[in-house]
Amino acid sequence: MNERRTNGGPVPEFTVGDRDFLLDGRPVRLLSGALHYFRVHEGQWGHRLAMLRAMGLNCVETYVPWNLHEPEPDRCSDEGALGRFLDAAQEAGLWAIVRPGPYICAEWENGGLPHWLTGRLGRRVRTSDAEYEGHVERWFTRLLPQVVRRQLPEGGPVVMVQVENEYGSYGSDVDHLRFLVELLRGCGVTVPLFTSDGPQDHMLTGGLVPGVLATVNFGSGAAEAFAALRRHRPSGPLMCMEFWCGWFDHWGEEHVVRDAKDAAGALREILEAGASVNVYMAHGGTNFAGWAGANRSGPMQDEALQPTVTSYDYDAPVDEAGRPTEKFWRFREVLAAYHDGPLPDVPPPPASLGAPARAVLDAWASPDDVLEALGGPEWSGPLPPTFEELDVDRGLVRYRFDVPGPRGPYPLRVSGLRDRAVAYVDGERAGVLDGEDATLPEPVPGPAAVELWVESWGRVNYGPRTGEPKGVTGGVLHERQYLHGVRARGLRLDAFEAAGAVERLPWRDAPPGEGARGLFRGVAEVASPGDAWLELPGWTRGFVWVNGFGLGRYRSDGPQQALYVPGPVLRAGGNEVWVLELEGCAAGRGVLLG
Repeated sequence: MNERRTNGGPVPEFTVGDRDFLLDGRPVRLLSGALHYFRVHEGQWGHRLAMLRAMGLNCVETYVPWNLHEPEPDRCSDEGALGRFLDAAQEAGLWAIVRPGPYICAEWENGGLPHWLTGRLGRRVRTSDAEYEGHVERWFTRLLPQVVRRQLPEGGPVVMVQVENEYGSYGSDVDHLRFLVELLRGCGVTVPLFTSDGPQDHMLTGGLVPGVLATVNFGSGAAEAFAALRRHRPSGPLMCMEFWCGWFDHWGEEHVVRDAKDAAGALREILEAGASVNVYMAHGGTNFAGWAGANRSGPMQDEALQPTVTSYDYDAPVDEAGRPTEKFWRFREVLAAYHDGPLPDVPPPPASLGAPARAVLDAWASPDDVLEALGGPEWSGPLPPTFEELDVDRGLVRYRFDVPGPRGPYPLRVSGLRDRAVAYVDGERAGVLDGEDATLPEPVPGPAAVELWVESWGRVNYGPRTGEPKGVTGGVLHERQYLHGVRARGLRLDAFEAAGAVERLPWRDAPPGEGARGLFRGVAEVASPGDAWLELPGWTRGFVWVNGFGLGRYRSDGPQQALYVPGPVLRAGGNEVWVLELEGCAAGRGVLLG
Protein backbone atom coordinates (compact mmCIF):
# COMPACT_ATOMS: atom_id res chain seq x y z
CA MET A 1 0.00 0.00 0.00
CA ASN A 2 1.52 3.31 -1.06
CA GLU A 3 1.33 6.32 1.20
CA ARG A 4 -0.88 9.03 -0.26
CA ARG A 5 -1.54 12.57 0.73
CA THR A 6 -4.84 14.17 1.65
CA ASN A 7 -5.21 17.95 2.06
CA GLY A 8 -1.47 18.25 1.59
CA GLY A 9 -0.51 16.10 4.61
CA PRO A 10 0.80 12.55 4.93
CA VAL A 11 -1.65 9.75 5.66
CA PRO A 12 -0.54 6.83 7.84
CA GLU A 13 -0.09 3.41 6.25
CA PHE A 14 -1.80 0.43 7.94
CA THR A 15 -0.45 -3.01 7.02
CA VAL A 16 -0.37 -6.61 8.23
CA GLY A 17 3.02 -7.82 9.47
CA ASP A 18 4.31 -11.26 10.41
CA ARG A 19 3.24 -10.85 14.06
CA ASP A 20 1.61 -7.41 14.38
CA PHE A 21 -0.51 -4.82 12.68
CA LEU A 22 1.77 -2.02 11.56
CA LEU A 23 1.10 1.72 11.34
CA ASP A 24 3.88 3.31 9.31
CA GLY A 25 5.96 0.24 10.10
CA ARG A 26 5.44 0.44 13.87
CA PRO A 27 3.43 -2.22 15.77
CA VAL A 28 -0.09 -1.14 16.69
CA ARG A 29 -2.94 -2.93 18.41
CA LEU A 30 -6.57 -2.67 17.30
CA LEU A 31 -8.86 -2.19 20.29
CA SER A 32 -12.18 -2.26 18.51
CA GLY A 33 -15.83 -2.43 19.50
CA ALA A 34 -18.85 -3.52 17.48
CA LEU A 35 -21.53 -0.87 17.00
CA HIS A 36 -23.97 -1.38 14.14
CA TYR A 37 -25.11 1.91 12.64
CA PHE A 38 -28.42 0.36 11.60
CA ARG A 39 -29.27 -0.57 15.20
CA VAL A 40 -28.77 2.96 16.55
CA HIS A 41 -30.78 6.07 15.68
CA GLU A 42 -28.57 8.33 13.58
CA GLY A 43 -29.13 11.20 15.98
CA GLN A 44 -27.35 9.14 18.65
CA TRP A 45 -24.33 7.88 16.68
CA GLY A 46 -22.05 10.59 18.08
CA HIS A 47 -22.86 9.78 21.69
CA ARG A 48 -22.43 6.02 21.26
CA LEU A 49 -19.10 6.44 19.45
CA ALA A 50 -17.89 8.74 22.23
CA MET A 51 -18.82 6.02 24.72
CA LEU A 52 -16.57 3.57 22.85
CA ARG A 53 -13.69 6.03 22.98
CA ALA A 54 -14.25 6.59 26.69
CA MET A 55 -14.19 2.84 27.32
CA GLY A 56 -10.68 2.74 25.87
CA LEU A 57 -11.27 1.64 22.28
CA ASN A 58 -9.51 3.09 19.24
CA CYS A 59 -11.66 1.48 16.52
CA VAL A 60 -15.30 0.70 15.72
CA GLU A 61 -16.61 -2.24 13.69
CA THR A 62 -19.87 -2.45 11.78
CA TYR A 63 -21.70 -4.86 9.49
CA VAL A 64 -23.69 -3.77 6.43
CA PRO A 65 -27.15 -5.39 5.97
CA TRP A 66 -27.82 -5.82 2.26
CA ASN A 67 -31.55 -6.47 2.76
CA LEU A 68 -32.06 -3.22 4.68
CA HIS A 69 -30.57 -1.17 1.87
CA GLU A 70 -32.02 -3.09 -1.09
CA PRO A 71 -35.52 -4.24 -0.05
CA GLU A 72 -36.38 -4.86 -3.71
CA PRO A 73 -34.06 -5.46 -6.68
CA ASP A 74 -32.51 -2.16 -7.79
CA ARG A 75 -34.58 -0.16 -5.27
CA CYS A 76 -32.18 1.06 -2.63
CA SER A 77 -33.01 2.65 0.71
CA ASP A 78 -30.63 5.06 2.47
CA GLU A 79 -27.57 3.33 1.08
CA GLY A 80 -25.48 6.36 2.09
CA ALA A 81 -25.98 5.64 5.80
CA LEU A 82 -22.76 3.62 5.98
CA GLY A 83 -20.70 6.51 4.68
CA ARG A 84 -22.25 8.94 7.12
CA PHE A 85 -21.51 6.55 9.97
CA LEU A 86 -17.89 6.19 8.92
CA ASP A 87 -17.61 9.98 8.85
CA ALA A 88 -19.03 10.08 12.38
CA ALA A 89 -16.49 7.47 13.49
CA GLN A 90 -13.64 9.53 12.11
CA GLU A 91 -14.99 12.65 13.81
CA ALA A 92 -15.05 10.69 17.08
CA GLY A 93 -11.36 9.80 16.64
CA LEU A 94 -11.88 6.11 15.82
CA TRP A 95 -10.60 3.85 13.10
CA ALA A 96 -13.18 1.63 11.44
CA ILE A 97 -13.52 -2.01 10.39
CA VAL A 98 -16.22 -2.69 7.78
CA ARG A 99 -17.86 -6.10 7.35
CA PRO A 100 -19.96 -5.66 4.18
CA GLY A 101 -21.12 -9.26 3.80
CA PRO A 102 -22.87 -10.04 1.53
CA TYR A 103 -23.91 -12.38 4.38
CA ILE A 104 -23.49 -10.97 7.90
CA CYS A 105 -25.42 -13.22 10.38
CA ALA A 106 -25.60 -10.57 13.17
CA GLU A 107 -28.88 -12.05 14.49
CA TRP A 108 -30.39 -10.01 11.65
CA GLU A 109 -33.27 -11.02 9.38
CA ASN A 110 -32.01 -13.63 6.86
CA GLY A 111 -28.41 -12.92 7.86
CA GLY A 112 -28.62 -9.71 5.83
CA LEU A 113 -29.43 -11.46 2.54
CA PRO A 114 -32.47 -10.05 0.68
CA HIS A 115 -35.61 -12.20 0.77
CA TRP A 116 -36.08 -11.75 -2.97
CA LEU A 117 -32.66 -13.31 -3.52
CA THR A 118 -32.87 -16.31 -1.20
CA GLY A 119 -36.46 -16.94 -2.28
CA ARG A 120 -35.29 -17.34 -5.86
CA LEU A 121 -31.95 -19.04 -5.36
CA GLY A 122 -32.39 -21.08 -2.16
CA ARG A 123 -29.22 -23.03 -1.32
CA ARG A 124 -27.38 -21.49 -4.28
CA VAL A 125 -26.66 -18.37 -2.18
CA ARG A 126 -23.23 -18.11 -0.57
CA THR A 127 -21.73 -20.25 -3.36
CA SER A 128 -20.01 -19.67 -6.68
CA ASP A 129 -23.38 -19.86 -8.45
CA ALA A 130 -23.17 -17.39 -11.35
CA GLU A 131 -26.55 -15.75 -10.74
CA TYR A 132 -25.82 -15.22 -7.04
CA GLU A 133 -22.37 -13.80 -7.68
CA GLY A 134 -23.84 -11.52 -10.34
CA HIS A 135 -26.17 -9.97 -7.76
CA VAL A 136 -23.31 -9.65 -5.25
CA GLU A 137 -21.13 -7.92 -7.84
CA ARG A 138 -23.92 -5.49 -8.72
CA TRP A 139 -24.55 -4.70 -5.03
CA PHE A 140 -20.89 -4.31 -4.07
CA THR A 141 -20.25 -2.10 -7.09
CA ARG A 142 -22.98 0.18 -5.75
CA LEU A 143 -22.09 -0.03 -2.03
CA LEU A 144 -18.31 -0.04 -1.85
CA PRO A 145 -17.42 3.39 -3.29
CA GLN A 146 -18.45 4.98 0.01
CA VAL A 147 -16.02 2.61 1.79
CA VAL A 148 -13.22 3.04 -0.75
CA ARG A 149 -13.11 6.83 -0.47
CA ARG A 150 -13.00 6.54 3.32
CA GLN A 151 -10.05 4.15 3.54
CA LEU A 152 -7.04 5.19 5.57
CA PRO A 153 -4.88 5.85 2.47
CA GLU A 154 -7.56 8.31 1.31
CA GLY A 155 -7.59 10.13 4.63
CA GLY A 156 -10.52 8.19 6.08
CA PRO A 157 -10.92 5.87 9.08
CA VAL A 158 -11.30 2.45 7.39
CA VAL A 159 -8.35 0.17 8.19
CA MET A 160 -9.73 -3.30 7.31
CA VAL A 161 -12.57 -4.92 5.35
CA GLN A 162 -13.96 -8.43 5.88
CA VAL A 163 -14.40 -11.14 3.27
CA GLU A 164 -17.88 -12.72 3.76
CA ASN A 165 -18.59 -13.72 7.39
CA GLU A 166 -17.92 -16.91 9.34
CA TYR A 167 -18.01 -18.81 6.08
CA GLY A 168 -16.43 -21.89 7.64
CA SER A 169 -19.57 -22.33 9.75
CA TYR A 170 -21.58 -22.69 6.55
CA GLY A 171 -19.70 -23.98 3.53
CA SER A 172 -16.48 -24.91 1.81
CA ASP A 173 -16.73 -23.17 -1.59
CA VAL A 174 -13.23 -21.69 -1.74
CA ASP A 175 -13.86 -20.47 -5.29
CA HIS A 176 -16.63 -18.21 -3.98
CA LEU A 177 -14.35 -16.74 -1.32
CA ARG A 178 -11.69 -16.09 -3.95
CA PHE A 179 -14.34 -14.38 -6.09
CA LEU A 180 -15.20 -12.08 -3.19
CA VAL A 181 -11.55 -11.20 -2.61
CA GLU A 182 -11.12 -10.32 -6.28
CA LEU A 183 -14.37 -8.35 -6.27
CA LEU A 184 -13.37 -6.31 -3.22
CA ARG A 185 -9.98 -5.54 -4.74
CA GLY A 186 -11.56 -4.79 -8.12
CA CYS A 187 -13.94 -2.31 -6.47
CA GLY A 188 -10.97 -0.40 -5.06
CA VAL A 189 -10.52 -1.82 -1.54
CA THR A 190 -6.79 -1.51 -0.82
CA VAL A 191 -6.70 -1.83 2.98
CA PRO A 192 -6.06 -5.30 4.47
CA LEU A 193 -8.76 -7.92 4.02
CA PHE A 194 -9.59 -10.54 6.64
CA THR A 195 -11.82 -13.52 7.38
CA SER A 196 -13.35 -14.44 10.75
CA ASP A 197 -14.41 -17.90 11.88
CA GLY A 198 -14.90 -19.99 14.97
CA PRO A 199 -11.71 -21.59 16.34
CA GLN A 200 -12.68 -25.12 15.28
CA ASP A 201 -10.62 -26.91 12.65
CA HIS A 202 -13.50 -27.48 10.22
CA MET A 203 -14.54 -23.84 10.46
CA LEU A 204 -11.02 -22.59 9.85
CA THR A 205 -10.38 -24.92 6.92
CA GLY A 206 -13.72 -23.90 5.38
CA GLY A 207 -13.32 -20.16 5.87
CA LEU A 208 -9.65 -19.34 5.24
CA VAL A 209 -8.44 -17.75 2.01
CA PRO A 210 -4.78 -17.87 0.96
CA GLY A 211 -3.13 -14.48 1.33
CA VAL A 212 -5.94 -13.06 3.50
CA LEU A 213 -5.55 -12.41 7.24
CA ALA A 214 -7.45 -14.94 9.39
CA THR A 215 -9.09 -14.01 12.70
CA VAL A 216 -11.15 -16.04 15.20
CA ASN A 217 -14.37 -15.48 17.14
CA PHE A 218 -14.96 -16.68 20.72
CA GLY A 219 -16.16 -15.62 24.14
CA SER A 220 -13.55 -17.30 26.34
CA GLY A 221 -10.53 -19.58 26.16
CA ALA A 222 -8.22 -17.22 24.28
CA ALA A 223 -5.14 -19.45 24.57
CA GLU A 224 -6.93 -22.45 23.04
CA ALA A 225 -8.55 -20.38 20.30
CA PHE A 226 -5.32 -18.71 19.25
CA ALA A 227 -3.50 -22.06 19.35
CA ALA A 228 -6.09 -23.42 16.89
CA LEU A 229 -5.55 -20.41 14.64
CA ARG A 230 -1.79 -20.89 14.75
CA ARG A 231 -2.18 -24.50 13.60
CA HIS A 232 -3.67 -23.14 10.41
CA ARG A 233 -1.81 -19.83 10.18
CA PRO A 234 1.66 -19.89 11.77
CA SER A 235 2.17 -16.16 11.17
CA GLY A 236 0.16 -12.97 11.07
CA PRO A 237 -1.34 -10.80 13.82
CA LEU A 238 -3.59 -12.51 16.35
CA MET A 239 -7.06 -11.02 16.61
CA CYS A 240 -10.34 -12.03 18.17
CA MET A 241 -12.73 -10.43 15.68
CA GLU A 242 -15.77 -11.20 17.85
CA PHE A 243 -15.12 -11.30 21.57
CA TRP A 244 -18.60 -12.32 22.77
CA CYS A 245 -18.84 -10.32 25.99
CA GLY A 246 -22.57 -11.08 26.34
CA TRP A 247 -25.30 -12.73 24.28
CA PHE A 248 -28.68 -12.11 22.68
CA ASP A 249 -32.17 -13.13 23.83
CA HIS A 250 -34.92 -15.20 22.22
CA TRP A 251 -38.63 -14.64 22.70
CA GLY A 252 -40.11 -16.97 25.28
CA GLU A 253 -36.74 -17.79 26.88
CA GLU A 254 -34.77 -16.46 29.83
CA HIS A 255 -32.82 -13.19 29.62
CA VAL A 256 -29.10 -13.90 29.11
CA VAL A 257 -26.53 -12.16 31.33
CA ARG A 258 -22.75 -12.61 31.54
CA ASP A 259 -20.92 -11.70 34.72
CA ALA A 260 -18.95 -8.49 34.24
CA LYS A 261 -15.90 -9.70 36.16
CA ASP A 262 -15.79 -12.91 34.13
CA ALA A 263 -16.04 -11.01 30.85
CA ALA A 264 -13.31 -8.56 31.87
CA GLY A 265 -11.04 -11.48 32.75
CA ALA A 266 -11.57 -13.00 29.31
CA LEU A 267 -10.78 -9.64 27.68
CA ARG A 268 -7.59 -9.36 29.72
CA GLU A 269 -6.55 -12.84 28.58
CA ILE A 270 -6.90 -11.81 24.92
CA LEU A 271 -4.80 -8.69 25.38
CA GLU A 272 -2.14 -10.45 27.46
CA ALA A 273 -1.70 -12.85 24.53
CA GLY A 274 -0.55 -9.83 22.50
CA ALA A 275 -3.70 -9.94 20.35
CA SER A 276 -6.02 -7.30 19.01
CA VAL A 277 -9.70 -7.50 19.82
CA ASN A 278 -13.14 -6.46 18.64
CA VAL A 279 -15.62 -6.40 21.56
CA TYR A 280 -18.88 -7.88 20.28
CA MET A 281 -21.00 -6.02 21.16
CA ALA A 282 -19.57 -2.82 22.61
CA HIS A 283 -23.04 -1.33 22.18
CA GLY A 284 -25.78 -3.58 20.83
CA GLY A 285 -28.65 -1.21 20.13
CA THR A 286 -32.06 -2.30 18.86
CA ASN A 287 -33.58 -4.43 16.10
CA PHE A 288 -35.91 -1.67 14.99
CA ALA A 289 -38.77 -2.19 12.51
CA GLY A 290 -38.97 -5.97 12.85
CA TRP A 291 -35.50 -6.71 11.46
CA ALA A 292 -34.58 -9.25 14.16
CA GLY A 293 -33.57 -12.65 12.82
CA ALA A 294 -34.05 -16.12 14.27
CA ASN A 295 -32.12 -19.30 14.99
CA ARG A 296 -32.86 -23.00 14.77
CA SER A 297 -31.99 -25.17 17.75
CA GLY A 298 -30.52 -28.66 17.62
CA PRO A 299 -27.19 -29.91 16.24
CA MET A 300 -28.70 -30.18 12.74
CA GLN A 301 -30.93 -27.11 13.21
CA ASP A 302 -33.96 -29.38 12.97
CA GLU A 303 -35.69 -28.24 16.14
CA ALA A 304 -37.89 -25.31 17.10
CA LEU A 305 -37.41 -21.80 15.74
CA GLN A 306 -35.89 -19.35 18.24
CA PRO A 307 -36.82 -15.79 17.20
CA THR A 308 -34.56 -13.01 18.49
CA VAL A 309 -36.14 -10.24 20.55
CA THR A 310 -36.33 -6.60 19.48
CA SER A 311 -33.67 -5.50 21.95
CA TYR A 312 -30.08 -6.18 20.90
CA ASP A 313 -28.73 -4.98 24.23
CA TYR A 314 -26.50 -8.10 24.23
CA ASP A 315 -25.59 -7.44 27.88
CA ALA A 316 -22.98 -5.14 26.33
CA PRO A 317 -20.81 -2.69 28.30
CA VAL A 318 -22.86 0.21 26.84
CA ASP A 319 -26.50 -0.72 27.29
CA GLU A 320 -29.36 -0.32 24.83
CA ALA A 321 -30.04 3.25 26.01
CA GLY A 322 -26.36 4.25 25.77
CA ARG A 323 -25.58 4.08 29.50
CA PRO A 324 -22.39 2.60 31.00
CA THR A 325 -22.84 -0.67 32.86
CA GLU A 326 -20.60 -2.41 35.39
CA LYS A 327 -19.09 -4.23 32.42
CA PHE A 328 -18.17 -0.85 30.89
CA TRP A 329 -16.20 0.20 33.94
CA ARG A 330 -14.41 -3.14 34.24
CA PHE A 331 -13.49 -3.11 30.54
CA ARG A 332 -12.30 0.50 30.82
CA GLU A 333 -10.01 -0.53 33.64
CA VAL A 334 -8.53 -3.37 31.54
CA LEU A 335 -8.16 -1.25 28.39
CA ALA A 336 -6.60 1.71 30.19
CA ALA A 337 -3.40 -0.31 30.61
CA TYR A 338 -2.95 -0.31 26.82
CA HIS A 339 -3.18 3.47 26.40
CA ASP A 340 -0.62 6.20 26.73
CA GLY A 341 -2.15 8.78 29.03
CA PRO A 342 -5.63 9.07 30.51
CA LEU A 343 -8.75 7.91 28.69
CA PRO A 344 -11.33 10.45 27.52
CA ASP A 345 -14.05 11.44 29.97
CA VAL A 346 -17.27 9.44 29.83
CA PRO A 347 -19.94 11.58 28.12
CA PRO A 348 -23.12 12.31 30.07
CA PRO A 349 -26.08 10.02 29.34
CA PRO A 350 -28.70 11.15 26.84
CA ALA A 351 -31.66 13.09 28.20
CA SER A 352 -34.53 10.96 29.47
CA LEU A 353 -38.23 11.59 29.07
CA GLY A 354 -39.23 14.39 31.42
CA ALA A 355 -42.38 12.70 32.74
CA PRO A 356 -44.30 9.52 31.90
CA ALA A 357 -46.91 9.82 29.17
CA ARG A 358 -49.88 7.53 28.67
CA ALA A 359 -51.90 7.06 25.51
CA VAL A 360 -55.22 5.30 25.03
CA LEU A 361 -55.39 3.88 21.53
CA ASP A 362 -59.06 4.43 20.80
CA ALA A 363 -59.00 4.64 16.98
CA TRP A 364 -59.01 1.32 15.16
CA ALA A 365 -58.83 -0.25 11.72
CA SER A 366 -59.71 -3.91 11.25
CA PRO A 367 -57.16 -6.37 9.85
CA ASP A 368 -59.16 -6.61 6.60
CA ASP A 369 -59.26 -2.82 6.29
CA VAL A 370 -55.50 -2.60 6.85
CA LEU A 371 -54.84 -5.30 4.28
CA GLU A 372 -57.17 -3.64 1.76
CA ALA A 373 -55.45 -0.26 2.12
CA LEU A 374 -51.81 -1.25 2.59
CA GLY A 375 -51.46 -4.83 1.32
CA GLY A 376 -50.08 -6.11 -1.93
CA PRO A 377 -52.13 -7.50 -4.81
CA GLU A 378 -54.21 -10.62 -4.23
CA TRP A 379 -52.70 -13.85 -5.49
CA SER A 380 -54.67 -16.93 -6.48
CA GLY A 381 -53.61 -20.42 -7.47
CA PRO A 382 -53.87 -24.08 -6.56
CA LEU A 383 -51.21 -24.00 -3.80
CA PRO A 384 -50.38 -21.45 -1.08
CA PRO A 385 -47.55 -19.07 -2.04
CA THR A 386 -44.65 -18.33 0.28
CA PHE A 387 -43.88 -14.91 1.67
CA GLU A 388 -41.08 -14.69 -0.88
CA GLU A 389 -43.44 -15.32 -3.77
CA LEU A 390 -45.66 -12.51 -2.45
CA ASP A 391 -42.63 -10.21 -1.98
CA VAL A 392 -43.06 -9.95 1.79
CA ASP A 393 -39.87 -9.56 3.79
CA ARG A 394 -41.20 -8.59 7.25
CA GLY A 395 -44.93 -8.79 7.90
CA LEU A 396 -47.80 -11.20 7.44
CA VAL A 397 -49.94 -12.96 4.85
CA ARG A 398 -53.65 -13.76 4.82
CA TYR A 399 -54.46 -17.10 3.16
CA ARG A 400 -58.07 -17.92 2.20
CA PHE A 401 -59.38 -21.29 1.02
CA ASP A 402 -62.58 -23.31 1.10
CA VAL A 403 -63.35 -26.72 2.57
CA PRO A 404 -65.79 -28.31 0.06
CA GLY A 405 -68.90 -30.10 1.25
CA PRO A 406 -71.05 -31.55 2.37
CA ARG A 407 -68.64 -33.65 4.41
CA GLY A 408 -68.14 -34.57 8.02
CA PRO A 409 -65.66 -32.92 10.37
CA TYR A 410 -62.04 -33.85 9.82
CA PRO A 411 -58.75 -32.47 11.20
CA LEU A 412 -57.43 -29.42 9.36
CA ARG A 413 -53.64 -29.49 9.20
CA VAL A 414 -51.07 -26.96 7.95
CA SER A 415 -47.86 -28.52 6.66
CA GLY A 416 -44.66 -26.45 6.50
CA LEU A 417 -46.01 -23.54 8.57
CA ARG A 418 -43.53 -20.73 9.24
CA ASP A 419 -44.10 -19.37 11.72
CA ARG A 420 -47.46 -18.73 13.42
CA ALA A 421 -51.05 -18.53 12.19
CA VAL A 422 -54.30 -17.30 13.68
CA ALA A 423 -57.05 -19.42 12.08
CA TYR A 424 -60.68 -18.49 11.41
CA VAL A 425 -63.44 -20.83 10.24
CA ASP A 426 -66.56 -19.15 8.82
CA GLY A 427 -65.43 -15.91 10.46
CA GLU A 428 -64.99 -17.39 13.94
CA ARG A 429 -61.59 -17.76 15.56
CA ALA A 430 -60.67 -21.45 15.56
CA GLY A 431 -57.21 -21.45 17.12
CA VAL A 432 -53.58 -20.41 16.95
CA LEU A 433 -51.12 -22.63 15.10
CA ASP A 434 -47.34 -22.70 15.34
CA GLY A 435 -44.71 -25.27 14.49
CA GLU A 436 -43.98 -26.66 11.07
CA ASP A 437 -46.78 -29.25 11.20
CA ALA A 438 -49.81 -27.91 13.08
CA THR A 439 -53.44 -29.03 13.39
CA LEU A 440 -56.46 -27.05 14.55
CA PRO A 441 -57.73 -28.23 17.94
CA GLU A 442 -61.24 -28.97 16.64
CA PRO A 443 -62.13 -30.85 13.42
CA VAL A 444 -63.66 -28.76 10.63
CA PRO A 445 -66.82 -29.85 8.76
CA GLY A 446 -67.51 -28.80 5.17
CA PRO A 447 -68.46 -26.65 3.49
CA ALA A 448 -66.48 -23.97 5.32
CA ALA A 449 -64.49 -20.83 4.57
CA VAL A 450 -61.06 -20.81 6.25
CA GLU A 451 -58.63 -17.94 6.78
CA LEU A 452 -55.06 -18.19 8.06
CA TRP A 453 -53.28 -15.00 9.11
CA VAL A 454 -49.63 -16.09 9.07
CA GLU A 455 -46.84 -14.08 10.68
CA SER A 456 -43.10 -14.43 10.14
CA TRP A 457 -41.02 -14.38 13.31
CA GLY A 458 -37.81 -13.58 11.44
CA ARG A 459 -35.80 -15.57 8.93
CA VAL A 460 -32.98 -17.79 10.15
CA ASN A 461 -29.69 -15.87 10.22
CA TYR A 462 -27.12 -18.62 10.87
CA GLY A 463 -26.36 -22.10 9.60
CA PRO A 464 -27.68 -24.37 6.85
CA ARG A 465 -31.28 -23.16 7.18
CA THR A 466 -30.44 -19.53 6.46
CA GLY A 467 -32.79 -18.25 3.79
CA GLU A 468 -35.57 -20.80 4.32
CA PRO A 469 -38.93 -19.49 3.05
CA LYS A 470 -41.74 -18.20 5.25
CA GLY A 471 -45.50 -18.66 5.21
CA VAL A 472 -47.32 -21.88 4.31
CA THR A 473 -44.44 -23.67 2.62
CA GLY A 474 -46.19 -27.04 2.30
CA GLY A 475 -49.97 -27.13 2.07
CA VAL A 476 -53.28 -27.18 3.92
CA LEU A 477 -54.90 -30.61 4.33
CA HIS A 478 -58.39 -31.69 5.35
CA GLU A 479 -57.90 -35.22 6.63
CA ARG A 480 -55.33 -36.38 3.99
CA GLN A 481 -56.69 -34.27 1.13
CA TYR A 482 -54.91 -31.10 -0.01
CA LEU A 483 -57.20 -28.08 -0.22
CA HIS A 484 -56.52 -26.39 -3.53
CA GLY A 485 -57.67 -23.04 -4.78
CA VAL A 486 -55.93 -20.55 -2.49
CA ARG A 487 -56.22 -16.76 -2.39
CA ALA A 488 -53.42 -14.94 -0.60
CA ARG A 489 -52.43 -11.36 0.11
CA GLY A 490 -49.32 -10.03 1.81
CA LEU A 491 -48.74 -7.06 4.10
CA ARG A 492 -45.22 -5.67 4.41
CA LEU A 493 -44.22 -3.69 7.49
CA ASP A 494 -42.64 -0.96 5.40
CA ALA A 495 -46.08 -0.22 3.92
CA PHE A 496 -46.93 1.53 7.21
CA GLU A 497 -43.98 3.89 6.81
CA ALA A 498 -44.92 5.26 3.39
CA ALA A 499 -45.96 8.90 3.51
CA GLY A 500 -49.68 9.23 4.27
CA ALA A 501 -50.31 5.48 4.15
CA VAL A 502 -51.96 5.19 7.55
CA GLU A 503 -54.13 8.25 6.87
CA ARG A 504 -55.87 6.33 4.07
CA LEU A 505 -57.32 3.78 6.49
CA PRO A 506 -61.04 3.89 7.41
CA TRP A 507 -60.53 4.70 11.09
CA ARG A 508 -63.37 4.03 13.54
CA ASP A 509 -63.81 3.70 17.30
CA ALA A 510 -61.98 0.71 18.73
CA PRO A 511 -64.35 -2.17 19.52
CA PRO A 512 -65.24 -2.63 23.20
CA GLY A 513 -64.13 -5.64 25.21
CA GLU A 514 -61.13 -7.90 24.89
CA GLY A 515 -59.67 -9.86 22.01
CA ALA A 516 -59.70 -7.24 19.26
CA ARG A 517 -56.91 -7.28 16.70
CA GLY A 518 -55.95 -4.85 13.97
CA LEU A 519 -54.23 -1.46 13.88
CA PHE A 520 -54.82 0.82 16.88
CA ARG A 521 -53.99 4.51 17.02
CA GLY A 522 -53.61 7.08 19.80
CA VAL A 523 -51.63 10.10 20.96
CA ALA A 524 -49.17 10.44 23.84
CA GLU A 525 -48.65 13.98 25.12
CA VAL A 526 -44.99 14.59 25.94
CA ALA A 527 -43.82 17.67 27.84
CA SER A 528 -40.05 17.16 27.59
CA PRO A 529 -38.78 14.70 24.92
CA GLY A 530 -35.98 12.27 25.68
CA ASP A 531 -35.14 8.58 25.71
CA ALA A 532 -38.07 6.46 26.87
CA TRP A 533 -39.40 2.92 27.18
CA LEU A 534 -42.77 1.91 25.78
CA GLU A 535 -44.77 -0.55 27.87
CA LEU A 536 -47.77 -2.41 26.41
CA PRO A 537 -49.76 -3.96 29.27
CA GLY A 538 -52.54 -6.21 28.04
CA TRP A 539 -51.28 -6.44 24.45
CA THR A 540 -50.31 -9.88 23.13
CA ARG A 541 -48.19 -9.78 19.98
CA GLY A 542 -47.47 -7.35 17.19
CA PHE A 543 -45.54 -4.26 16.10
CA VAL A 544 -45.32 -0.62 17.25
CA TRP A 545 -44.59 2.70 15.56
CA VAL A 546 -44.09 6.10 17.23
CA ASN A 547 -44.38 9.12 14.95
CA GLY A 548 -44.01 6.72 12.02
CA PHE A 549 -40.74 5.25 13.34
CA GLY A 550 -40.84 1.46 13.68
CA LEU A 551 -39.82 0.48 17.21
CA GLY A 552 -40.13 -3.24 16.43
CA ARG A 553 -41.93 -6.34 17.61
CA TYR A 554 -43.50 -6.90 21.03
CA ARG A 555 -44.62 -10.16 22.63
CA SER A 556 -46.25 -10.71 25.99
CA ASP A 557 -44.26 -13.89 26.71
CA GLY A 558 -41.02 -11.89 27.21
CA PRO A 559 -38.31 -11.80 28.27
CA GLN A 560 -38.43 -8.26 26.87
CA GLN A 561 -41.21 -6.27 28.52
CA ALA A 562 -40.71 -2.77 27.07
CA LEU A 563 -39.44 -1.33 23.78
CA TYR A 564 -36.70 1.30 23.64
CA VAL A 565 -37.76 4.67 22.18
CA PRO A 566 -34.82 6.84 21.05
CA GLY A 567 -35.14 10.44 22.22
CA PRO A 568 -34.86 11.92 18.69
CA VAL A 569 -38.06 10.05 17.71
CA LEU A 570 -40.18 12.01 20.22
CA ARG A 571 -41.30 15.63 20.10
CA ALA A 572 -42.84 18.06 22.57
CA GLY A 573 -46.63 17.82 22.40
CA GLY A 574 -48.60 15.07 20.72
CA ASN A 575 -46.83 11.88 19.59
CA GLU A 576 -48.70 9.38 17.42
CA VAL A 577 -48.57 5.74 18.51
CA TRP A 578 -49.68 2.90 16.22
CA VAL A 579 -49.96 -0.68 17.46
CA LEU A 580 -50.57 -3.53 15.06
CA GLU A 581 -52.01 -6.23 17.34
CA LEU A 582 -52.03 -9.64 15.65
CA GLU A 583 -53.68 -11.87 18.23
CA GLY A 584 -55.93 -9.89 20.54
CA CYS A 585 -55.50 -7.16 23.17
CA ALA A 586 -57.07 -6.44 26.54
CA ALA A 587 -59.93 -3.99 26.95
CA GLY A 588 -57.79 -1.10 28.21
CA ARG A 589 -55.81 -0.58 24.99
CA GLY A 590 -53.35 1.73 26.74
CA VAL A 591 -49.58 2.18 26.31
CA LEU A 592 -47.16 3.95 28.62
CA LEU A 593 -44.08 5.97 27.70
CA GLY A 594 -41.80 6.19 30.69
